Amino acid sequence: MSTAIRPRRSVLYMPGSNARAIDKARTLPVDGIILDLEDAVAPEAKEQARKQVTEALKAGRFGSREVFVRVNAIDTPWHADDMSVVGHAAPDAILVPKVGTVAQLERIGQRLLDMKVDLKTRVWAMIETPEAIFNINALAAEAHDSETRLAGFVMGTNDLAKETRARIVPGRQPMLSWLARCLLAAHAHNIDILDGVYNDIGNADGFTAECVQARDMGFDGKTLIHPSQVDACNAVFSPSAEEVDQARAIIAAFGRPENRDKGVVQIDGRMVERMHADIARRTVAIADAIAAKG
Repeated sequence: MSTAIRPRRSVLYMPGSNARAIDKARTLPVDGIILDLEDAVAPEAKEQARKQVTEALKAGRFGSREVFVRVNAIDTPWHADDMSVVGHAAPDAILVPKVGTVAQLERIGQRLLDMKVDLKTRVWAMIETPEAIFNINALAAEAHDSETRLAGFVMGTNDLAKETRARIVPGRQPMLSWLARCLLAAHAHNIDILDGVYNDIGNADGFTAECVQARDMGFDGKTLIHPSQVDACNAVFSPSAEEVDQARAIIAAFGRPENRDKGVVQIDGRMVERMHADIARRTVAIADAIAAKG
């Protein structure tokens, strides 16, 4: 698993059946794009969408954007063909829906190994069933097995609501314990985790509030369903200039010769522990990566 830090503030779903949408995705200021073969594509359009997504991957021109392909779930009639065709086109990641067990992740990893898929192609798992929530730590631990290629989780909050009858309400109180469990598991095993989508594209304030909640909880970014959500999402998940300045000050303080062996230093009247230097280094790395994207 790669340990390189890259921004994943905004990751936008685009229907694989819509060639214009895929082309537009190449121009948007998103960190990632999910070319979708699952929910966004009707059964009769699956084959054409698969072909179109493969052609788009081969054509490239996505710049610094991370390109995911969401295949159909393992128990569907389209999954095997999705894996065969998409795997050989070598996207940055294959996003597998409705993952609930370790065995499923290992099966995906074995399939990619058998196909000799480029090692740059990682696996991301959608967490959207009660089974996945119960098994979340075991699923996250699979990131330590290089053959599974597991690099992250994407929360499927709409499916979770469907499966549990929980209501989607402002503040997401019914789901907070589930989201927290998934966050703890992901970060315990050093993989990234993206929040689910926000459905009401006309409610900009509600969307921003949910982005702030997700950022404060510890999500690395949010999945999006409309280009109008991109700018607000990027703004929320980007470190502010003040945060970056504070981070650089902390790093500099612990780098001074007189502080190198200290566990705690004082900066502007505030006691700062060495662990804050680790947090600061990540903040600066993310900010630098965002700046490098232009």
